[in-house]
Amino acid sequence: MKKIELEIKALSPLAIGQKKPGGNISEVETFIPGGVIRGAVANQILQQSNQEITDGDDFHQLFLSENPAIFQNAYPGHGKIKSEVRVIPATALSSKIKPGFKISKGDGVFDTLIDRFCAENYGQVYDFNSPVQPQNNELEGDRVDNFTGFYSQNISNYEKKAANSRLLTRVGINRRRATSEESVLYSIQVLNESKQHQKEAVIYKSAILVPDDLAASLHTFIDNHQDNFRLGGSISRGLGKVKITAKKPSDIKTNLGDRLNQFNVKLRKRWHEWSNIFGIISEIPNNRIYFTIDLQADAILTENWQYTTVISEAMLKEFTGLENSSLKLHTVYSSYDYRSGWNAAWGLMKDIELVTNRGGVYLFSVDKEKEKIWIDKLTELELKGVGERTSEGFGQVQICNEFHNVLREEAV
Repeated sequence: MKKIELEIKALSPLAIGQKKPGGNISEVETFIPGGVIRGAVANQILQQSNQEITDGDDFHQLFLSENPAIFQNAYPGHGKIKSEVRVIPATALSSKIKPGFKISKGDGVFDTLIDRFCAENYGQVYDFNSPVQPQNNELEGDRVDNFTGFYSQNISNYEKKAANSRLLTRVGINRRRATSEESVLYSIQVLNESKQHQKEAVIYKSAILVPDDLAASLHTFIDNHQDNFRLGGSISRGLGKVKITAKKPSDIKTNLGDRLNQFNVKLRKRWHEWSNIFGIISEIPNNRIYFTIDLQADAILTENWQYTTVISEAMLKEFTGLENSSLKLHTVYSSYDYRSGWNAAWGLMKDIELVTNRGGVYLFSVDKEKEKIWIDKLTELELKGVGERTSEGFGQVQICNEFHNVLREEAV
């Protein structure tokens, strides 16, 4: 497969909401879902071609085949940021008093996965607090809380990324008279558009993973119609105008092997440090290789026809196609929510799905002798994702997110 990187600039407010079950309030998303991008591209192709869909044509292969193109979520960044925008893991913590990365004048953010794993295996309870801030002689001990959102990394600097939103108030229209309706006002929550005078305009970064034989034609189509796409709702009211810039298709590169090695080196080093603290002689098995699965998007997971928020050992074997009795699940950090949406083709609401929230973390281990096989399969998993509706951006994962290597005393 080839990768087409996308940069999406909002030229007008974006009404991209997710209606909560049982309520009448639609909250705006903090990103652009892959399904929204997928629908906009499909709609534009159909408008331009004015043809019916037939089995085997390019449209069918891109959107309706067994292995369709995968439209990843677009997360907020800035045009000057060259690194990918990632989801902060659920195991990340920061001070409750001054939360945030140090580059943003916060007390720093650190990850707790490795320390929690070591503490549990040594039979200890570790209550985290904020680390010492020697530059201003502050004492350690501040309470900490979960730190969520998106981030990008530039060398050793970590920066949180976010899109701003606001409420737009509109006047209701009388459909019979086509005039404003008295005493009828409503508000739409929207993502802000990029202003011309902004020094750092918000750019949403995404990617499409597409079969090799269709990559060039899809890139050409997006490039030729980059100003014609509309995303989200209320398009007839002037919302949703964007400019999509598509980079040329490129081969998909991965450094999974390096990430896996760095994580295991860090884990074993920390294990021995815990051993020295408590004077307990305990060796982490040398014949095991540890890895994490980090959800970079909400995932729709089912096991035995029931929704779940846990990627079990049996599920991972099914995802990878490997039967390995040595696979072991050690730790799970996950939560859930509900998602729905609008199917423009059918003119109907999509089913309400229970989803596992992005940022979820799963720690596994396998026999080291199977490392090469698992690296190959986990590389495929990073491309295809896990669970259902992966072509719409659900279930995207990263193996051994580098942020797990940021320990408490190394807060960034």
